[in-house]
Amino acid sequence: MTDKAITILAVDDDQDILFTLGAIGKTYGWQVITESDGRQAVAKVRGLKPDLILIDYHMPGLDGLSAVEIIRAQDRSVPIVVLTVDERQEIADRFLDAGASDFANKPIKITDLAARIKVHMQMRQQQEMSPPAPFYDKGINEATLRLVRSFCRSAAGPFAAEEVAEGTGLAYQTIVRYLQFLQGRRELTASSSYGKVGRPRKKYQWAARPGQ
Repeated sequence: MTDKAITILAVDDDQDILFTLGAIGKTYGWQVITESDGRQAVAKVRGLKPDLILIDYHMPGLDGLSAVEIIRAQDRSVPIVVLTVDERQEIADRFLDAGASDFANKPIKITDLAARIKVHMQMRQQQEMSPPAPFYDKGINEATLRLVRSFCRSAAGPFAAEEVAEGTGLAYQTIVRYLQFLQGRRELTASSSYGKVGRPRKKYQWAARPGQ
């Protein structure tokens, strides 16, 4: 899959945002199809077969969360990146459970969003060449898990979620979910460091096991 072959469906009720996303597509040679209505976007997915979907959280009518659920039922593999100003982890978890792949914060930063799109295109290409993925917990994607696991395994020492996000190109909220999953599988250990001010910072470390 080359950059010029990429088709992106961008869904947002803000025309200024859609204009920006279209401009980003032109800059990188991607075809960006815009849609301002969630219901129409859902109906368009099956015929368009986009390589990636960018979708707003807050939209009138059919909101982003409901749209993600419907789209994921139609297409299990297309990356869905949610555009949102709400960075709460509980909101991110709801979207991941619904089938979202990742997040991009508003206001949109062109280079950050473009980098995130490229990461998901690379992961999707690798996934298409791999054998069928095993089933994991709701909200866990094999390609994303492989990327996060690879970073954690190669880290020289303890690391924070922010470092994994920076190193992989994925959103912080997505990383937190995957680190929690790996910790639950005992592939990671976690500890908290306490500074002079603020909340304790959680640090993770790869838990080496036989065969890993």
